[in-house]
Amino acid sequence: MANKSTNTTKKRNWGAVIYPESAPEDWKEFLKLRGISWACSPLHDKDINPTGEPKKEHYHIILSFGSPTTFNNVKSILDELNQPIPIPLDSVRGYYRYFVHKDNPEKYQYNEKDIEVYNGFDVCDVLNAFEVFQSMQLIQAIIIENNILEYSILMDYLLTTDQMELWNVACSHTLYFNTYITSKRNSFNKELKTIK
Repeated sequence: MANKSTNTTKKRNWGAVIYPESAPEDWKEFLKLRGISWACSPLHDKDINPTGEPKKEHYHIILSFGSPTTFNNVKSILDELNQPIPIPLDSVRGYYRYFVHKDNPEKYQYNEKDIEVYNGFDVCDVLNAFEVFQSMQLIQAIIIENNILEYSILMDYLLTTDQMELWNVACSHTLYFNTYITSKRNSFNKELKTIK
């Protein structure tokens, strides 16, 4: 998910943890005014330490810059918010999924609809090509598994099952998925005609 950071590390996407108890009250406004494209997890207020005690309430955020940005630049922003050091992200998708513990069923499952995005942040814009293809494969598997024959049914399914990341990818690849589903539907209709 993340690399060990050094002062010379440069990345376009950075992760960080924000502790409300030590952050300025207007920390979200501060980041919005900086013009940084960013996303914020739901408040993690139900996380438990291995010892059984509750963890301090916190948010996870992704800061997405227009070009690779140095560790020191990102750290200076977090220093103004009294927060720990940033994490260079190799997998934005993995960190974004961690916002709600999507791949950690043993942890509290937060609601994906509570993720907030600012300044035009779109998870599809920051996924690398491999991550997008992975998401597209997952969507295609859902179409096959559920025998989906209408694009609208696919979009409703992704929305009502809280798969907002996949919903986002499907929105960004309408032509591909609509063409694929139409082709499946046409094949299905041909099979029906031959049976009759």
